[in-house]
Amino acid sequence: MPQLRLALAQVNARVGDLEHNADLVVDQCKQAAEQGAHLIVFPEMVLTGYPLEDLAFRSSIIKASKAAAADLAKRLADEGCGDLVAVVGFLDDAEDVKEAVGIPKNAPQNAVAVMHGGEIVAKQAKHHLWNYGVGDEIRTFVPGDTINIVQVRGIDVALAICEDLWRDGPSAAAKAADAALLVVPNGSPYEADKDDVRLDLCVRRARKGECALAYVNLVGGQDELVFDGDSIVVGADGTLLGRTEQFEPELLVVDLDLPAATPAMPDEDERFGGLKIKRTIVTDEPAESYEPRPVEIRERMDRNREIYTAIVVGLRDYVEKNGFRSVLFGASGGIDSTLVGAIAVDALGPDRVFGVSNPSSWSTEHSKTDAAELAERTGFSLDTVPIAPIFDAYQEALHLEDVAEENLQARIRAVIWMGLSNKDGHLVLACGNKSELATGYSTIYGDAVGGYAPIKDVPKTLVWELSRWRNAWAEEHGETPPIPENAISKPPSAELRPGQVDSDSLPPYDLLDAILDAYVERDLGSADVIAEGFDPEVVQQVITLVDRAEYKRRQYPPGPKVSRRNFGRDRRVPITNLWREHL
Repeated sequence: MPQLRLALAQVNARVGDLEHNADLVVDQCKQAAEQGAHLIVFPEMVLTGYPLEDLAFRSSIIKASKAAAADLAKRLADEGCGDLVAVVGFLDDAEDVKEAVGIPKNAPQNAVAVMHGGEIVAKQAKHHLWNYGVGDEIRTFVPGDTINIVQVRGIDVALAICEDLWRDGPSAAAKAADAALLVVPNGSPYEADKDDVRLDLCVRRARKGECALAYVNLVGGQDELVFDGDSIVVGADGTLLGRTEQFEPELLVVDLDLPAATPAMPDEDERFGGLKIKRTIVTDEPAESYEPRPVEIRERMDRNREIYTAIVVGLRDYVEKNGFRSVLFGASGGIDSTLVGAIAVDALGPDRVFGVSNPSSWSTEHSKTDAAELAERTGFSLDTVPIAPIFDAYQEALHLEDVAEENLQARIRAVIWMGLSNKDGHLVLACGNKSELATGYSTIYGDAVGGYAPIKDVPKTLVWELSRWRNAWAEEHGETPPIPENAISKPPSAELRPGQVDSDSLPPYDLLDAILDAYVERDLGSADVIAEGFDPEVVQQVITLVDRAEYKRRQYPPGPKVSRRNFGRDRRVPITNLWREHL
């Protein structure tokens, strides 16, 4: 049986940085060639980065992407990788498609180029465009209509792009063409609590197509999305043959024994899920026999480590890719800012993290000492700027009372953070959690201010859970737990008035988060939420808070998506909206 050494390049691409991404492809191809690979597959849109969103409409980037792909094919040959077959995602445009209603401007396509011997020998555009959750590709791309069968070393390899794998066409086409391997470039964002759906999907499709299957994914953060890699190779019987580490760049090389290509092909008029089949023979000479190499199969992280790592990667890449040198956050001593501080240090190192404590007349002593202890445990720089004198000056002019007086304190703190940001170039981190964001329990232009919000998709109960996990992980690895125990155990409070605690305004967080899961994550109406056993009065309170806070959420900074339904790209509700959930 012919052999094929396959390489999957799990990489961190940068949106719009074609030169950097091309260098990344060349580097990975050189490594793969040095290891004797015959075929290397890169993630979806690796040459341009993904997702491009409305950048894809610009003729300038379409032309640049096509030119970069052609240049890359030549460069690979010039740099000694001409014998390697490389499948590289890029932005193409549909030929012979005229502008019309329903056709995206300039007819962009999410495509892959098959490169060999200095040329692009085949191209394929994504057919099933991702258009649910955070996906919006029907708006952005023109679908393709072809599945390519590319013969490499005498083995037929079928191509599918990300969402195409979730539909029946590619596996059926691969089976009809007797393809031995189906390769799938992906740009699949991370989401918690998906179990092992990717492996299950790959196993099902491999068995249905009666072929081995290789799934390669991006890693890294891009605005609100985090890509976790988790690239997979399975045999035709569904056996797991190789798997990468999550969230880390990695070149996975797997040796496969595969059936030789057969001359028979489906009729050219036959369609598989709307797709026709096109065959290209790249290299028909089988590889010389060699000794297969062992492959390490990485284990998936547990849930809390996955979520925590996704947040760390999202923050790190947002800072690095946008050119910030450092971050600053309000270190209140509360659990939210404490967790954010720990995440920031893990993402960037203590030398690039700056905390500011802004005690008021109502700040408790333990809040100040908890912030100081966090700084001592993690090593970031902590400054103290009391706000009482500033608050008094404002009050002398404004004479505010009640909530307006409380919010003034939060807004004074925000002015200090943004002033230091302007002075020193720090990116300000907003420390609010998803439960607060859902219910509007934050001060707009106060604690909601900032350029990035690491835990905006993390419910309050999960904030505590991640904090305990991070401390336990540190202890297991012989390190100092970063989060002071008192920050975890004390009742949460905004400390904007004497004796204030969050439970004065909100239901207990375990109850609140359960109702939010039903109403926000699962989109249940009020009657269905109540039917799950919640008190009608509490349900009405929570739903009213959620509905009234939409305008605040629209002005909140971006942050990494880790849940099935985040505020922003996932959940889009009109601000001006007269629908009300009545009991």
